[in-house]
Amino acid sequence: MSADTPTRAAPQRWAEAAMAACLAVMAAAVFVNVVLRYGFGSGIAASEELSRLLFVWMVFIGATAAYPRGEHMAFTALLSPLAGRPRALRWVSRGIHALVVLSCALLGWGAWQQVVVGWDSSSVVMGYPTALLPLPALLCAVSIGVMALRQLLLGQPIALGHEAEVE
Repeated sequence: MSADTPTRAAPQRWAEAAMAACLAVMAAAVFVNVVLRYGFGSGIAASEELSRLLFVWMVFIGATAAYPRGEHMAFTALLSPLAGRPRALRWVSRGIHALVVLSCALLGWGAWQQVVVGWDSSSVVMGYPTALLPLPALLCAVSIGVMALRQLLLGQPIALGHEAEVE
């Protein structure tokens, strides 16, 4: 690893590996299904269902992995005028973190209700419990909620400077 390559924490590497595995399995399943369908007149019935399940998991793993690095979309134009006023920035940041915690609580509550509803039913083709579809939303809400709560309690300001990364 070169000196300018940033080191990533183990959870970040795990998330990247899980997203890559989801994408690889989705691509392979769709490719094989297309070849079988157009080349041999048959196909894999579970390909679409598997791809949908893996896509949902990949999106929520990615959302969770992006949060600690500050890679979610941010309206920093509202915070930029506060850059020279650290105390005001800290209080506005606390309000934003509180809203993130509230949003995660609402998402987690709704996802939990969907997990409970889907626990006793199974998918049509593959037969997996349909609770697996909203489960990543619940895990994402809990993970991001805990990270935002930690930032709220520690009084960490929102990181400005996102606009520098946009080309």
